[in-house]
Amino acid sequence: MNAARILIVEDELIARENLDHILRKEGYDTVAVDGGQPAFGELEKGEFDLVLTDLRMQQVDGLQVLERTKELYPDTEVIMITGYATVPSAVEAMQKGAYHYLPKPYNIEEVRILARKALEKRRLALEVRDLKRQVQSQKGVPLIIGKSPQIEALKEVIGKVAPTEATVLILGETGTGKELVAKAIHQFSPRADKRFLAINCGAFSEELLANELFGHEREAFTGARGVKKGLLESAPGGTIFLDEIADMPLAMQVKLLRVLQDRTLIRVGGTIEIPVDIRVLAATNKDLKAEVDRSAFRQDLYYRINVVTLEVPPLAARKDDIQLLGHHFLQKFAQAQGKHIDAIADNVMDILTNYEFPGNIRELENIMERAVTLCNGSVIEIKHLPLDFQKPQFQMQRHQKREFLTLEANEKEYISWVVKQARGNKTRAAEVLGIDRVSLWRKMKRFGLE
Repeated sequence: MNAARILIVEDELIARENLDHILRKEGYDTVAVDGGQPAFGELEKGEFDLVLTDLRMQQVDGLQVLERTKELYPDTEVIMITGYATVPSAVEAMQKGAYHYLPKPYNIEEVRILARKALEKRRLALEVRDLKRQVQSQKGVPLIIGKSPQIEALKEVIGKVAPTEATVLILGETGTGKELVAKAIHQFSPRADKRFLAINCGAFSEELLANELFGHEREAFTGARGVKKGLLESAPGGTIFLDEIADMPLAMQVKLLRVLQDRTLIRVGGTIEIPVDIRVLAATNKDLKAEVDRSAFRQDLYYRINVVTLEVPPLAARKDDIQLLGHHFLQKFAQAQGKHIDAIADNVMDILTNYEFPGNIRELENIMERAVTLCNGSVIEIKHLPLDFQKPQFQMQRHQKREFLTLEANEKEYISWVVKQARGNKTRAAEVLGIDRVSLWRKMKRFGLE
């Protein structure tokens, strides 16, 4: 990774050399000039990541350097330095886009911290800009947002498995984006021009799930007045995503195994084998091997769907991505609501990056939607966050021993917490969890939360 480029504009020789020395020791690529006019020349030659400029200089002052920098490179951050700090000059500098206003005398650590923070803001701005370009260019291809090592590794594996016909099992906590991963596999596969269908296996009874997946023949049951094609038959050449496959009844697991082995199905009430051409992707937030061990999931089906396993990391394990995801959701909801909100306050971002997000990306998305809805200005502030986040004693962290809990125990803990936060309103809790009310009732009954 290339070192950040910093332009130092200071007409006092000793001050200029000191700044140059401080920043070079931090590993930055610096260019130091003795005034505004030579600074213009350096800016014409190429882009800098950060500019530190004195305010009062002969001929061309710091405000002019700031204006020229922002004119040429809007995403370059500028720190103003002066020994003549006044409120009007500070306000003017900030209004024109300065990152910070640093009065003399300053200490070395202050310069290091400011430079680091300004460059971090610049990095994030560039990532958000690249994200916008991807959204505009990929036209419907799902974006897996993140630059953390875990997400980069996940993207790499998706790139390898997508072009194949391998059945993929996607593991991860509730709200991590398992369906998004499934859509990405489909979109980057040879089946991309065919249908992608998703079904939550835990949202239906055995009879309804069989009807949804396999369809039925005429008069197969009371009210079946005609033939109905199931999802497996309705997407020839496409992909079907079976979410929460661990909740699929055992009898249905037998039928699904037959489809995967023989590539044929029999409709409910039928006798004729119908060939199907479909790729199956499955997901669960449970430990499927543990489900096999306790005979709640068929071992033969487990091995059939577990050709390739992908694990989607929880948001708490990829905190570096919280800023990028937060800005992504900010733009998404601001655009949907016709608002011009372009920033998240630093103290808000500090709260978000230190929060453990038991609800993962879905919870962050809900928080940002609420914030955008309540915000009437251009910056998301603490007052726009949920009430719990506004309390000084806010300490909502994951269970101290969460890493030792099973996926099922994590799910029970989170469902209990969400229902409590929704004050027992199961409809609202189901919305937050991203499932229907019937599925929530089934899960609460299984976990003994009723």
